[in-house]
Amino acid sequence: MKVSKLRLLADARSAKAGGEQAMAARQRARLTELVAWARTHSPYYRHLYRGLPAGANDVALLPATTKSELMAAFDDWVTDPAVTLAQARAFADDPARVGEPFAGRYTLTTTSGTTGTHGIFLQDARAGAVTSAMMARMLASWLSIRDVAHIMRGGARMALVAPVGGHFASTVAAARLRGRSRVAAFSVHQPLDDLVAELNAFRPTVLAPYASIGALLASEAEAGRLHINPALVTLSAEGLPTPEYARIATALRAKVRTSYACNECPFLSYGCSEGWMHLNADWAILEPVDEQHQPVTPGEPSHTVLLTNLANHVQPILRYDLGDAVLARPDACPCGNPGPAVRVQGRAADLLTFPRRAGAGEEAPVVLAPLPLATLLEAVPGLELFQIVQTAPTTLRIRLLPASGADSDALWHQVETRMRDLLARHGLGHVAIERASEPPQQNAGGKYRAVIPAAAPTSRSAVDTP
Repeated sequence: MKVSKLRLLADARSAKAGGEQAMAARQRARLTELVAWARTHSPYYRHLYRGLPAGANDVALLPATTKSELMAAFDDWVTDPAVTLAQARAFADDPARVGEPFAGRYTLTTTSGTTGTHGIFLQDARAGAVTSAMMARMLASWLSIRDVAHIMRGGARMALVAPVGGHFASTVAAARLRGRSRVAAFSVHQPLDDLVAELNAFRPTVLAPYASIGALLASEAEAGRLHINPALVTLSAEGLPTPEYARIATALRAKVRTSYACNECPFLSYGCSEGWMHLNADWAILEPVDEQHQPVTPGEPSHTVLLTNLANHVQPILRYDLGDAVLARPDACPCGNPGPAVRVQGRAADLLTFPRRAGAGEEAPVVLAPLPLATLLEAVPGLELFQIVQTAPTTLRIRLLPASGADSDALWHQVETRMRDLLARHGLGHVAIERASEPPQQNAGGKYRAVIPAAAPTSRSAVDTP
């Protein structure tokens, strides 16, 4: 399908300028188109929607779907009959192919998520073009003329701080941008001192780290070790206690913005100056629902959300249970954005703190963000699920769930090797690694936390999650 990027950019501007009604009209038309496409080209949806009337375009009439159900029916779910799960898994297991087109035409990313099922997600050309258009809309809402001037005066250099070794969304994006002189990718797996030194040398005017890494970098700036002058810091993937966003902005002397997105819909929303996430409602539908998938009243926390991605036709995402709890804003946002606004309640990041080796004097403890650890293991082929638990200040207990047919001993060897290498690079060779006999454990909400620190925060009520 040929996609006009200029037309999408013009439509994105027109939809936002037209307000809530213009975005809703586009949403209805695109939902009708997507449902018809899915029923025609996806055997999975053809069967799922067999009892629905022709031309059904009310999202509330559609059955909900889950990652586990869709992944189990992958070959029937996708609308390209030439694509199979076996091919996608083989591609995803090869880190040398990160950033390459899958099957010559699709962007492939992976995630383990919190529900215990690995996800492999494809994005076609149209979805990629919509992602670019929504990014342009996001940047236009974030950047003033003064911000743009600051970025250009500083050389328009952008620093991405991302994991390596797997087909994660941020890693794939970094690989696609590799080779551009003004864009550089830095590994989240390296010691913080090395990351600071590299950023000082690169001097970015736009900094894009995970949220927890952004918090660590702010501390480095406060300590006088990080010397960069960005105009914009865009945080992703995790949530932080509310005061942290202002602290990061002050420490880095930059505008701080966040977004709420996922592999299933990379362009889902973007944050505003009021701290709300505005949905790109002309291309996505997000339904806050209770445990029975019934709508909840705006202003009340949801149990989960159902996501519909209106742009992607190769792998239709329709009323997909994303697993996040959100709070929908019941009134118009003072920022003036017409898109529906939410705050996400359930992806807070907990830092792991380790004492240095005995004899290190008065040096500060080593602090690791959870996502670098999690992404390190997510890239291990044959590992269905894992959980890293800090059971003591210098002890990590690792729970593993091998994929069907995987050699558990060989899997543990890979996991242990990767973990010991990462810890050694951070001066933590004295940290013990234990192989757990029990599998990963769910919390009271039925979710799996990939990384569990020794001491959780005393209160999580002040956490807003991008």
